[in-house]
Amino acid sequence: MLLSPPNILTMIRILVIPGIVIAMIGWQTDWARWTALGLFVFAGVTDFFDGYIARRMGQVSNLGRFLDPVADKLLVATVIFMLVAQEDLTGIHILPGLIILVREITVSGLREFLAGLRVSVPVTGLAKWKTTVQMVALGFLIVGPASPDAVPTVQIGIVLVWTAALLTVITGFDYLRAGLRHMIEDTKPQSAE
Repeated sequence: MLLSPPNILTMIRILVIPGIVIAMIGWQTDWARWTALGLFVFAGVTDFFDGYIARRMGQVSNLGRFLDPVADKLLVATVIFMLVAQEDLTGIHILPGLIILVREITVSGLREFLAGLRVSVPVTGLAKWKTTVQMVALGFLIVGPASPDAVPTVQIGIVLVWTAALLTVITGFDYLRAGLRHMIEDTKPQSAE
């Protein structure tokens, strides 16, 4: 169903992304940073509820299976790009953002390839932790210096984004290993009969 509650929530998540960008562009003020964080958290909450509602109400659809990961990747990629553009991620700390983006693109391509073979790669528990750490890290980095002085928000965000990058490498390798098995099977020479 095109306009099922889960699909609507996913579409809302996509529509919130330009608001996050606008807030991040104008974030010379604390208010803009907190607005960007609020929109980012709202998007994260819709991500949780669209999946929960889809499973709970039996409204899992092909459109939802397509849109949900696209919305997630658009949200994460946009925030990482904006953090780099606004110089909140600089120098060596751009590397974890790059690792996260490369893994997301690679796993998306792998999933598409495997879907053509009718092979499903389920999301692992570690991958869910990776996503959680990644989202929390990005939230801390969005707020950055707008947080109270007593909270080392930027440092927490940096540590968490490196942690997310490490988990990204581990989970990406797991997905790649599973996919390579199917790629290798496909290239084995056929025996003559």
